[in-house]
Amino acid sequence: MRRVFPLLMLAATTVAASAQQAVPDKSWIKQSNVWTQMLLDVQLEHSPEGGSAEGLVKFDKRISDPTLADEKAARRETESVLKKIEAQHAKETNKQVAQDLEILRKAVDLQFRQQDFGEAHDVPFINASESVFGGLKTLLDDQVKAERRPDAVIRLRKYAGTEPGYKPFTDLLKQREIEQMAKPGVLYPSKGEIETEMGRDSNYVDGIADLFKKYKLTGWEEPYAKLKVELTEYDAWIRANMLPKARTDFRLAPEEYALAFEGYGIDIPPAQLAAMAHAAFTQIQGEMAPLAAEIAKKNGYPSSDYRAVIAEMKKKQITGEAILPFFTERLHEIEKIIVAQNLVTLPDRPAIIRLATAAETAQQPAPHALGPAYLNNTGERGEFVLPLNIPSATGGEADKYDDFTYDAASWTLTAHEARPGHELQGDSMLEHGVSLARVEYAFNSTNVEGWGLYSEYIMQPYEPVEGQLITLQFRLQRAARAFLDSELQSGKVTPEQVYVVLEKDVVLSHALAKEEVERYTYRMPGQANSYFYGYVKLLALRKDTEAALGAKFDQKKFHDFILDQGLLPPDLMRKAVMEDFVPRQK
Repeated sequence: MRRVFPLLMLAATTVAASAQQAVPDKSWIKQSNVWTQMLLDVQLEHSPEGGSAEGLVKFDKRISDPTLADEKAARRETESVLKKIEAQHAKETNKQVAQDLEILRKAVDLQFRQQDFGEAHDVPFINASESVFGGLKTLLDDQVKAERRPDAVIRLRKYAGTEPGYKPFTDLLKQREIEQMAKPGVLYPSKGEIETEMGRDSNYVDGIADLFKKYKLTGWEEPYAKLKVELTEYDAWIRANMLPKARTDFRLAPEEYALAFEGYGIDIPPAQLAAMAHAAFTQIQGEMAPLAAEIAKKNGYPSSDYRAVIAEMKKKQITGEAILPFFTERLHEIEKIIVAQNLVTLPDRPAIIRLATAAETAQQPAPHALGPAYLNNTGERGEFVLPLNIPSATGGEADKYDDFTYDAASWTLTAHEARPGHELQGDSMLEHGVSLARVEYAFNSTNVEGWGLYSEYIMQPYEPVEGQLITLQFRLQRAARAFLDSELQSGKVTPEQVYVVLEKDVVLSHALAKEEVERYTYRMPGQANSYFYGYVKLLALRKDTEAALGAKFDQKKFHDFILDQGLLPPDLMRKAVMEDFVPRQK
């Protein structure tokens, strides 16, 4: 999914705002969307699974072509659209539209530079089982209308190569990888990435069958049996042809890591961010100490050290059928606090919380929010998905998380992933009405995850002392990420040393520490840094806004304005706040 089918976060056309709210004129959005749609048309044409995920039925029977030839075709088409965008930008008089055109230009420029580096230097490891599972999951989901789900059988036949005119998907992946292998001096993926990911492929293969059985579809068994053989043979081919040449060093080339930093919205050097994070790590530990002492005294714990206190609190796990009702009730408590403390405007609809399947957990081992469809939303909503374990890569007993399913942890986890965090952030865009450019192409992880961590921050004062301690623990984890990720990539620390910091000082389970190390080394190097950086930037923006407005500062209005902007990166968000929000409030 990461490399073959880009996960699209696409915006809807403007949705009418509530009649009870006075909102700025957004008539310019229609004009802006014309240009953004040109890029999206190219993107979705070459990534139809993403179109299905956005509710566009015309893509449901189609699959992506993962060949280099198709990528080059998409590049040529994108370049043609970019020329039109640049020409319009030079003469555009509406400042919002001009800003959106600049967003599009920068996004495409970064995309091209990343593509150029990859084509020149990398042999990609494309996990066929994960890619196929992801492509089918876009249709086989509870929020997808029942009449669309049978198209997953057609998509399955195309993946398997049983549909006339289609080669097995795995053959196309091999072709792509062989083309890259033939180039001199290319870099292979790390051995750890290949072994770990393929060790979990049975979860995807079994998960595909589970999806077809769940929705009682017919005619899938024969192509599935063929596909299952093809996926097994593909993994064997990877082991025979790629694994022997795999790097023992997981580190990215400095240029590639810099591109990743830029893509995740971080605009300062890794060393500078690491220094900021080290200082914050120490400060947060100091804030945790008195809270831990209070909890230890109240409960008669033998040690008041925050590490020991968290370990004691983790012993009271919520398990089985009690998990979902517990988190649902905790969300209701948080919503009452949000209303009572006037933190942010809440929608009338409830949030969705569910547990992940084994296949979904293999694909995304951390708790996460899934955004709703934006282009053709027919009632779909965002979801808060809670994985409970990380599948073993060796076939042994899965490592168990103890980090999320206990009382104190539910406060900050729900605040981050549900409300006032990602679920509210994503779904609110459907109601506020934002331009396509500001949802899709202005998106970066710094802005999204910065809001999630900031949401934890604004909820902390109203939580019980136990919840406050774990909120700080999770903030400590984000600070650790912001120096461990880059220091792993620079060679300053080893994975073994990272495990010590995460398991001893941050008090994570081994399962979560493993997920973190995989994230830093090959899943998404550079992305983990964005949480801390986005939080720091948003917190600084709030303080500057408070200073500018004084007694007129209203945090609910501030938070509503931030959400109303869509997924803007920090520099554009600051510009919007200082040039629009602050003068309006004055």
